[in-house]
Amino acid sequence: MKSLFSAFLMYSKIPMPSCEWKEENRRYSLGFFPLIGLVIGGLIILWRMLCYCISAGQFIFAAGAVFLPVLVTGGIHIDGFCDVVDARASFADKKKRLEILSDPHIGSFAVIQLCLYFIMQTALFSKIETFGETAFIACGYVLSRSLSGLSAVLFKSAKKDGTLQSFVRPSHKKITVCMELFFITLAAIVMIYFYPLYGVLCIAISGILLIYCKTTAYREFGGYTGDICGWFLQLCEIAILSAFVFLKLIMGVVK
Repeated sequence: MKSLFSAFLMYSKIPMPSCEWKEENRRYSLGFFPLIGLVIGGLIILWRMLCYCISAGQFIFAAGAVFLPVLVTGGIHIDGFCDVVDARASFADKKKRLEILSDPHIGSFAVIQLCLYFIMQTALFSKIETFGETAFIACGYVLSRSLSGLSAVLFKSAKKDGTLQSFVRPSHKKITVCMELFFITLAAIVMIYFYPLYGVLCIAISGILLIYCKTTAYREFGGYTGDICGWFLQLCEIAILSAFVFLKLIMGVVK
């Protein structure tokens, strides 16, 4: 339970009982990381139901669906996304890029891409119209965190210290990997149950994106960091949303 509390205290703004900051209390924290995605997905489904009941319209639903993950997480993964964007835009060497990741300031390239990200995400959510479609996208928040947690445990780290390493070092790796695989399987089953073709496509895209991010991280940063995990997570979520919406549009044209 302390590992569960530690995961939510670190990666969300959801109130949890405080627990002492020591390694044994973080042994399974990364394994519980996907549960935060489950909370986000559940809130988006509830928001979809509320918007339907009050006839709020698609734009209001889309704006709320973009806002809810930030509300739950406090923007911790968006911060990682911005740091990686700035570091990559610098075209500096690996050492300098890692220094940029640790810089608390945000650069112009990150601002531009973050604005475009939110605009695109809002537009895509405006095309999510049914409860089944919402449930499908909600699973993406579990899948993205499962893959992110899995990569944190299995991939080479670029730094010997940092926030991510404070969770990776004490983790029981075999159990954590099994937990992540369980959540990946669960999310995949639900996605394929609702929309088989869409599910297979989105899962495949998520896997390809994970390989791309690993290759990029190793080549440009010398390994993985917490910021890179956040960067992958944000890319994975919008990739799933994009793949679903554009396939839906294509299938509509074909019909």
